[in-house]
Amino acid sequence: MNKKDTKEKEFDTVKFFREVKEKIARETKGMTFAEFKEYLNRRKLKLAR
Repeated sequence: MNKKDTKEKEFDTVKFFREVKEKIARETKGMTFAEFKEYLNRRKLKLAR
């Protein structure tokens, strides 16, 4: 398969997860470990609903 035959990806998994990881890093920058644990617990509850 050459480059002419490849179509653009509809969803780029690596790009998506990189963006999520960077967003979490920005939101948690400077947090203590206890604050980070609370952040994770809040996110877990938010996603479970």
